[in-house]
Amino acid sequence: MILAGDIGGTKTRIAYFTAAAGRLRSLIEETFSSREHGSLDEIVQAFRAKHQATVTQAGFGIAGPVKNGRCEATNLPWIVDARVLADQLGIASVVLLNDLEANAYGIATLEADDFVVLNHGTPDAAGNAAIIAAGTGLGEAGFYWDGRAHQPFACEGGHADFAPRNELEIDLLRYLLTRLKRVSYERVLSGPGLYNIYQFLRDTGRGEEPTWLAEELRQGDPSAAISRAALAGRSALCVQALDLFVSFYGSEAGNLALKVMATGGIYVGGGIAPKILSKLQEPLFMEAFVTKGRMQPLLEAMPVRVILNDKTALLGAAHCALLRG
Repeated sequence: MILAGDIGGTKTRIAYFTAAAGRLRSLIEETFSSREHGSLDEIVQAFRAKHQATVTQAGFGIAGPVKNGRCEATNLPWIVDARVLADQLGIASVVLLNDLEANAYGIATLEADDFVVLNHGTPDAAGNAAIIAAGTGLGEAGFYWDGRAHQPFACEGGHADFAPRNELEIDLLRYLLTRLKRVSYERVLSGPGLYNIYQFLRDTGRGEEPTWLAEELRQGDPSAAISRAALAGRSALCVQALDLFVSFYGSEAGNLALKVMATGGIYVGGGIAPKILSKLQEPLFMEAFVTKGRMQPLLEAMPVRVILNDKTALLGAAHCALLRG
């Protein structure tokens, strides 16, 4: 029995899997609110108390840098230690990996209908690949091509410095620097990042905030409210904010593609992408992706796919645990 987990800043998914002929089958799965619990150990204990089973392997993907089997979560006040989890589970070892690395492993378990193609690129493209995923934070990871298969590796590229491309974005950077000591891409390309963009546009007089929208922003998740209003065309200010967000998404995906020479393709994952799929399918994303001067032909040849399966990281954690035995 494989115990797997996908630990994010907002929610944590835990599941049991079995494997037969190299394929995973989910048996039981639960979702927990991450911030309502003091640790991953607490969530694992609650899950196992409710669903008792003998665990032989375990893998967990977590949003944050993992070093020597230990992670201080980026958007949670948690420290997760693979050795502590192994002791808790009574097994020899636990695989602990970055959540985007888990997503990368999960891609190998998906089917064709788990993807939407934004750019077909060169047929039978080979070489390195990468994945970028905006959600509570911004995650990035790569795959190096060993000549036969893609091998995932983690990175923390979402925390690299934000680079404005024009006068509007320079103004955005100046605005954010009045609130933050440092501005990374995660500050503009994540759920909270969309709200940061919206506030900048509103506070600098680039659009009007209607009363009904102000109320929705106060009562619920501001980023979700902005996305809904933009996709429904109810607020010009929200449309402008989401357009800028999508442009940043495409641009940073292109940056990542250049850094890892992702001729094998780019995957767009995370919780936000499927919800704004119609926007990602508009020209804006791919225009920002390929607009890299002399490197444009290189980027135009790269396949770009959106991952629709929201369990990719969970599947990846289980798949990695299975591979590492």
